[in-house]
Amino acid sequence: MDDNVRQAMAKWPNVPHCYGWLALDARGGWRMRDEAAQQAGMAGDRIANEALLGFINRNYTSDDGGRWYFQNGPQRVYVDLEATPYIARTDPTQGFLLQTGEPLAQVDRAYMTERGQLIFEGGGKLALLDDRDLAQCTGTLSIAGAPASDERLMAWLTEPAPAPMTMQHQGRALPVQRVDSATVAQRFGFVLQPRG
Repeated sequence: MDDNVRQAMAKWPNVPHCYGWLALDARGGWRMRDEAAQQAGMAGDRIANEALLGFINRNYTSDDGGRWYFQNGPQRVYVDLEATPYIARTDPTQGFLLQTGEPLAQVDRAYMTERGQLIFEGGGKLALLDDRDLAQCTGTLSIAGAPASDERLMAWLTEPAPAPMTMQHQGRALPVQRVDSATVAQRFGFVLQPRG
């Protein structure tokens, strides 16, 4: 967290929290949601200003209730999450990069939803893989020891007792478990739409 943010929090400790105005989409885009976007249930405008994005990324954290927020000076701006608290992209040198720009250096577990979304857990972080990078990762998947073809992968997503799936990552075969997308927030202890 930035020093000037800590100083503002100490100087003005009772600033009301803000809800609904900032969102993180499933591709790692920060979105500003004005009143019209909120009322219409729209995603909002994507933030493109590099200085603002850097400020948000450096001051992004969560509270004890699993509500993610951006500490904007003395004010907490709670974030509506489309998917998970972090979004990962593939990177040729780092492996996976989060929307904050930091590497997801450690992946302990992988999950796949019924919609074919990949979710990574590791280093205290939970990140959905950006769907534009999914094709790069499906080539590293194996089901029952054989490469996962598209047809076999589609069948695996709906089988009542699927065969073991693994993903090659950093020289290890990482087990991939199925997870229902509707239960991800509850299972991993975060709030998709924090409100006061």
